[in-house]
Amino acid sequence: MKGTGGLGWHVIATAGMLLAGSRCAFALNPALDVSQYAHKAWLIRDGFTQGIINSIAQTPDGYLWLGTQFGLARFDGVKNVPWEPPPNAHLPSRDITILFTARDGTLWIGTRAGLVSWKGGRLTQYAELAGVSMAALLEDHEGSIWAGGIGIPTGRLCRIQKGSVQCNGKDGRFGLGVLSLYADQGNLWAGAANGLWRWNPDPPKLYTVPGPVPEIEALAEGDNGALWIVMPVGIQQLVNGKPEPYPLPVSEQFTPTRMLRDHEGGLWIGTSGQGLWHVHQGRIDAFGSSDGLSGERITSLFEDRERNIWVTTDNGLDRFHDFAIPTISLKQGLSNVGSVLAASDGSIWIGGNSGGLTRWNDGQITVYRNSTERLRTRAAQQRPVREVYDPGLPDDGSRRAAGWLTLRMAGSPA
Repeated sequence: MKGTGGLGWHVIATAGMLLAGSRCAFALNPALDVSQYAHKAWLIRDGFTQGIINSIAQTPDGYLWLGTQFGLARFDGVKNVPWEPPPNAHLPSRDITILFTARDGTLWIGTRAGLVSWKGGRLTQYAELAGVSMAALLEDHEGSIWAGGIGIPTGRLCRIQKGSVQCNGKDGRFGLGVLSLYADQGNLWAGAANGLWRWNPDPPKLYTVPGPVPEIEALAEGDNGALWIVMPVGIQQLVNGKPEPYPLPVSEQFTPTRMLRDHEGGLWIGTSGQGLWHVHQGRIDAFGSSDGLSGERITSLFEDRERNIWVTTDNGLDRFHDFAIPTISLKQGLSNVGSVLAASDGSIWIGGNSGGLTRWNDGQITVYRNSTERLRTRAAQQRPVREVYDPGLPDDGSRRAAGWLTLRMAGSPA
């Protein structure tokens, strides 16, 4: 068994090929933690934007659109260019609150004081939503656009179809307004200031949710297929018509405000001050400012057509995508690295100067130790790491452990 100097690049390349498998070249590997994805941040303090980015959308030409406190910008991944409406046209407000791209390529622009749409060089105003602070946009299976917003004294939920606008909410049924929207098979859900509405199919039905002031910040499909309701008090799930707490596999408390289900099934949760959380394959990991995230308060989450995950915070913009060659670090339960070996079954064996012998296989860490050793790092203790005790294993993870491994390689332990 050789040290990493002679074998490391071969092992890493092998791991990369194993991870890639037959999956889409752009899709995020759900076996990986956030810290194992490639990450880049653009910061407001460096002049990237003039204010906080509230929302992101992507149009068919590939450009990303960033809705900020002080206007709309177009971003190509390198250069960020402020956008201005054509002559004799204007936005209801320069404070952009929500963006959405419909299947026909129309960019819908929700502002602090109303809604417009942009297509073919034409900006269209919607007088029915004038003065409403837009909070949610969605396209249903029939191609109708649904727009939810906050107003005083009452908010609105409007359906826009072929230029015709039909609004509800003047009777106060949504309280101050609609904060979130979600469509599943046959149902349209609206998170309102007074609870959860199943708006379609008729008749509409209101579900009471916990909390003195219900704030349904986001709605999404949960791991179990149930509707997940994201609230400051935590994540609820709708089971048999009744909201109940959903227990996430995490010991720390955090306040969820945003949620995104990516195309590989991973769940991304943005919080109001505890950074980004990632639920995947039955486990959860976190990524915050200490890891390089632009800020701790998440304002929006978005997955583009190339399967990049974009995260906007109170301090900037972040992008996550797959590395061609992923990394394994302390966050995944690794102790230290003295030598590395690729096994024929696709697993990677890692020997260190202390801490036993580690086997990595498709995101799962197994640590082999003699009976006197225990996990030493806080990161390893927080992550579900399988431990196997073998009194025949030497009490260090270097050369003697390598000899033990050589004898076991003919039939690698599961």
